[in-house]
Amino acid sequence: MNITEPMFLALTALVDEPRHGYGIVQEVDRLSEGRVQLKIGTLYGVLDRLSAEGLVALDREEVQQGRLRRYYRLTDEGAGALREEADRMAANARAATTRLRARTADGAAFRRLVGGAA
Repeated sequence: MNITEPMFLALTALVDEPRHGYGIVQEVDRLSEGRVQLKIGTLYGVLDRLSAEGLVALDREEVQQGRLRRYYRLTDEGAGALREEADRMAANARAATTRLRARTADGAAFRRLVGGAA
């Protein structure tokens, strides 16, 4: 399964506790430091897909102020998928960082070799 960034963040938002839709939106905003702002329609598309894959499940429904609130929870399968994706992303970040460090070191060596002109 290809896990998109909104899916990754929604799964991450559910790690510590079940949340309702707006709670997930708020937590994704906090986790991404405002960079990812899920619209409710997008969120429910994400939740539908995650639910169909067995990564999240409906935890409970509550009526608050006359409105139905659905709470979702992370399944064990969802926690495993999130862990695998986090590991994959971390490995990619390590590879990029290693190459960037090498590029910086090679660039500095080249500049020293040619007398500062690069």
